[in-house]
Amino acid sequence: MSEPLSDLAEALLAAARAAGAEDADAIVTRGTSVSIGLQSRKLEDVERSESVDLGLRVLIGRRQACVSSSDIRRDTFAAMAERAVAMAREAPEDPWIGLAAPDQLARDWDAIALDLVDPEAEPDPARLEAAAREAEAVALDIPGISQVESAGAGFSRRALHMAATNGFSGGYARTDHGLYCVAITGTGAGMERDYHGSQRTHRADLEPAADIGRIAAERTLARAGARRPPTGTYPVLYDERISGSLIAHLLSAINGSAIARGASWARDLLGQPVLPAGLSLTEQPHRARIIGSRPFDGEGLPTTEREIIRDGVLTGWTLDLATARQLGMTSTGSATRGTSAPPAPANGNVALSQGSATPRELMAQMGTGLLVTSMIGATINPTTGDYSRGASGIWIENGQPAYPVNECTIAGNLRDMLGRIIPANDARPYLSRVIPSLLVEGMSIAGE
Repeated sequence: MSEPLSDLAEALLAAARAAGAEDADAIVTRGTSVSIGLQSRKLEDVERSESVDLGLRVLIGRRQACVSSSDIRRDTFAAMAERAVAMAREAPEDPWIGLAAPDQLARDWDAIALDLVDPEAEPDPARLEAAAREAEAVALDIPGISQVESAGAGFSRRALHMAATNGFSGGYARTDHGLYCVAITGTGAGMERDYHGSQRTHRADLEPAADIGRIAAERTLARAGARRPPTGTYPVLYDERISGSLIAHLLSAINGSAIARGASWARDLLGQPVLPAGLSLTEQPHRARIIGSRPFDGEGLPTTEREIIRDGVLTGWTLDLATARQLGMTSTGSATRGTSAPPAPANGNVALSQGSATPRELMAQMGTGLLVTSMIGATINPTTGDYSRGASGIWIENGQPAYPVNECTIAGNLRDMLGRIIPANDARPYLSRVIPSLLVEGMSIAGE
């Protein structure tokens, strides 16, 4: 029988104390994963892995160090702790580091209510292969699809436990099912490709394989014969499947690490409008069966729902304990933690207010412009917010799709862009980031 993760975490802490650490925290994860991949109708790979990963952070005064391993032997724990303590003694001082005070720690959380673990048994490779082959076959049966570049399915189960010398000890688990298909139309220089996929904590919630293949094919065919759009200033409608990238840029700008370094275009916007009036951006860490949910953060603090932006106005930064101390604020319970690095702030589930218009209605409103369905590359200046990205999609004329486009660049400034977004009503509620299609007026497009 596998040793409980909580026992491994406590053993790491004991080793840290014995090696001379003043404080310490430990994280232990155990995971299994299985995946299959198809390419050109042939089984390309079948993989299964099992792993246990250990992370230990030790603190001596205002110095810290992290070490990690996958070896669960107790003599390895002692060596890890001794190495970490030696490293910490040589590390530069950081006045902001430190564990949470006991009265800050999460208590009485309900991981079961989050429903993050699929009770079904691990799927065998044959089931995964059958799902991938069904998606592939459906895509290939649609006229105009020349080949399916790849299709695949996978499953993972991961459990973690954290413990610290401040008294915190807790853990939870999650499962993850995925299925995808990538289709191609045309040949040679006229090839175009697109994809569709589904990822859920429970297999029962996955989109049917036939729908995965069909949507991948339909998206691919919509790109056939793509050409470059005209150059100029036009409205741009970010399709729902990529609109979250705009909000991700905003979340990066209000991350406590960027703010503490003074390296953010949003550094002076606390309490100021950053989105149009009426729009709110909410963090929702306790949504059931959602991949980004969690009962506590990477430092053992409780996670809570909060309005990051309320009625267009930025209400606060995203903070862990260290960045909160540096900025004279309170942690937002946003620390994330891996086994090989100290905590850092990051957002999980977020949702943006939806609008009342459908994407088609926003197309009619934009008249002539670009519907972006795919993006590549990025040149983002984190200090000024200057934005430039490669894009492809559908050119809109007189409010209607006219022809597919590719090899163009869209540019603007994030502060200005976000201040004039118009949301549609098509966000998918089961995603970790519930962001609808977003219309941005007055973008620069470089095409022909």
